[in-house]
Amino acid sequence: MTARATRTGEDAEDAEDLDVEEVLALVNDRTNHRTEGHPGDTHRPAADEHAPVPGAHGAPQPPGHQQSARHQETSWSEARALAERAGRSRDRHRSPVSVTLDAALGLTLAAPLTALTDLPSFDTSAMDGWAVAGPGPWDVREEGVLAGHAEPEPLTDGEAVRIATGARVPLDTTAVLRSEHGRTDGKDRLHATREVIPGQDIRPRGQECRSGDQLLPAGALVTPAVLGLAAAAGYDTLTAVPRARVDVLVLGDELLTEGTPHDGLIRDALGPMLPPWLRALGAEVTAVRRLGDDAKALHKAITTSAADLIVTTGGTASGPVDHVHPTLRRIGADLLVDGVKVRPGHPMLLARTKENQHLVGLPGNPLAAVSGLLTLAEPLLRTLAARPAPEPYTLPLQDEVHGHPYDTRLIPVVLRGDCAVPLHYNGPAMLRGIAGADALAVVPPGGSRAGQETELLDLPWASAGIGVCFT
Repeated sequence: MTARATRTGEDAEDAEDLDVEEVLALVNDRTNHRTEGHPGDTHRPAADEHAPVPGAHGAPQPPGHQQSARHQETSWSEARALAERAGRSRDRHRSPVSVTLDAALGLTLAAPLTALTDLPSFDTSAMDGWAVAGPGPWDVREEGVLAGHAEPEPLTDGEAVRIATGARVPLDTTAVLRSEHGRTDGKDRLHATREVIPGQDIRPRGQECRSGDQLLPAGALVTPAVLGLAAAAGYDTLTAVPRARVDVLVLGDELLTEGTPHDGLIRDALGPMLPPWLRALGAEVTAVRRLGDDAKALHKAITTSAADLIVTTGGTASGPVDHVHPTLRRIGADLLVDGVKVRPGHPMLLARTKENQHLVGLPGNPLAAVSGLLTLAEPLLRTLAARPAPEPYTLPLQDEVHGHPYDTRLIPVVLRGDCAVPLHYNGPAMLRGIAGADALAVVPPGGSRAGQETELLDLPWASAGIGVCFT
């Protein structure tokens, strides 16, 4: 394309794989800057500025052609709202499950977490030292008190006993004297080196909670800390919202599963990338199937799937081997979103394939697929998991980001202090930018200037850590 060929350096990285409308938007933007007399602008040859807009096959199209082809596309924000609404309608049919603690990480509580016992369930020592009764000095018993042992004998005034952290405190104990705050004399009598305050370093029964207290409400996310609290409160299992089951169908005859690209074949990047990303969104990936460009295999895979959500990769456009739309028509699916005004990724779709199942069709280009994942799959899966929507937030962009004339753009960024730095290599087929990103900037139509507050979408690993979000 001529407009692309005139761009060099960093601009070329951003322009790679842009479609005709995006390239024209950039050309018009540069033309406007030159008209305003901005220094450093180089005039592009007239042939580049006034070339006819090519259609799908390179031929000029009549006025209004692109707008008519785009009239059914949904705005980015509305597409996310529709996906969330689809998840809500499906969520009403899902029953809570009982899961063991080791399988509950990342789930959402379907019932309040109520204490099954007092915490602590008996008076315990908060420190290593001596349990003492009455004023000192104290005679020290020979046998000490260790954690996990039976209830010790009561103390009498003037008596002390060695005690370990977490051990049950003997009846009639006045306080626990820390090891570093006591000394014994030659007659084995214990003396305090500082004032002893009654009750010091004793954790009384029920200090944290009483049996029956609500510790966490339904809807709380099960984090490692929640697992620890549940165990301490006496739980072996938790009642939780089940993970949504997801089948991933990878389409395309051109995809390799190993080695380097050759003879027109390329590596499948989505097969390795999508399952852990879906797990980070709270899903259980039940199958990853590579179907090639086989319409019959796609039809069978969709109609026999028992998953809550089917995710397909590629085949969402209207080419000769793009079988997703024809297959959805054949099975009578309800198409909820058919194209989204977002770049990359505008050919994405969302369909209801049967009463309790949806399908998200992702474009085949890797970054475009990520865009579809975060636009349609994330809100749907988040709602199915009963997770709250993250609070939206903005940061100023360090650099200007060119916009699409009509559509939202999702641009990988890194967070540096109090600003977001846009990354290059953000074309639809590229993963180099997002591989180093912390978030995606939501750039409105027309673009964002340097310093402009821009909405950000956090990526899972930026906030939760690899070990938490992908397991």
